[in-house]
Amino acid sequence: MKNAIQGAAALLAVMSAGTAMAQSAVTIYGLLDEGVVHTTNADAAGHSMTKMPSLTGSFPSRVGVRGTEDLGGGLQAVFTLEAGLQMDTGTLSQGNRLFGRQASVGLKGDFGTVTLGRQVNMTFMAMLKSDVMGPNLFSISSIDPYIPNARSDNAVGYYGGFNNVVVGATYSTGRDSSSAGGPGGTNCGGEVAGNAKACRQVTGLVGYETPAYGFNVAYDIMYGNTGAANGLTSSNNSDKRLMLNGYVKAGEARIGAGVMDRSTHAATGLIETDLYYLGVSYPLTPFVTLDTQVARRNQKNSDNDVNLLVGRLSYYFSKRTAVYAALGRMKNSGTSAVSLDTGGTVGAGKTQNGLMTGLRHTF
Repeated sequence: MKNAIQGAAALLAVMSAGTAMAQSAVTIYGLLDEGVVHTTNADAAGHSMTKMPSLTGSFPSRVGVRGTEDLGGGLQAVFTLEAGLQMDTGTLSQGNRLFGRQASVGLKGDFGTVTLGRQVNMTFMAMLKSDVMGPNLFSISSIDPYIPNARSDNAVGYYGGFNNVVVGATYSTGRDSSSAGGPGGTNCGGEVAGNAKACRQVTGLVGYETPAYGFNVAYDIMYGNTGAANGLTSSNNSDKRLMLNGYVKAGEARIGAGVMDRSTHAATGLIETDLYYLGVSYPLTPFVTLDTQVARRNQKNSDNDVNLLVGRLSYYFSKRTAVYAALGRMKNSGTSAVSLDTGGTVGAGKTQNGLMTGLRHTF
């Protein structure tokens, strides 16, 4: 009898474990991307530079863990932990945060998904299908480095789709707690007693998406506080972006375009810009894809405008591994100093040309 009881207990344990595994899943995933880039006019003297980039190649490198648990009735618990990697040195990205790309937990159901924690916001989501180059080293990310880094700390997020209509929003009580500087950390942790506006951020999106075409409208406003980067040194300072983006399939080609109106009310004054972009992605063969993009940033009441032209060719050994090469040109006018390579350098008012090649592997 004792042996029978022990056997039954063991069987129940195995069955319970099997049920738990069927109801939940955890996935480890990643992307490793590194290359070599050469750019001209990397300083005021016109010198060239050859280097391995830190921020990105064709896509930023990362490793992550995501999971789901079935709670019944169509409800799931979800989580994502994702770390950014700098392949040239092996260090962490996003201001040296352990899970700087994402660290969120939430609930998912027919109503959509609600998440809490550090997460991508609606500016990031709005650009996914219209920006054919994505966070490539040569792309509109060079003109506005916030685009591929559109994430919010201390955020409540929502995203849902209903019969091709997509809606989303995030609300952050303190948008960026890192003091690393640049797009990786802007020192605006917020959550200040007596000043609820300090470092607050609100983003929203409404769109319509089908396999053949789609468009969206997105809004993003962030506030500053004492010590915050980019001139937002008071909670009365703000950086606002209003976007209209779209994409359409034309045969095998995907065409993406958009416009972003930006108003920065900083301690140094008001800066207003419009960013326009148009891109095409076309599979030349089942193994080779050509991506091209043109863009222009117009700074209002100023001659400091920027024009971008870039092309990228990717060869896929498999669905997981590809090599790529890209050519780009960034023309700076006036005293503008926007580098072709994201996070790079260029002499003020100089035109910069660049060549990049690299290898990407996903797992």
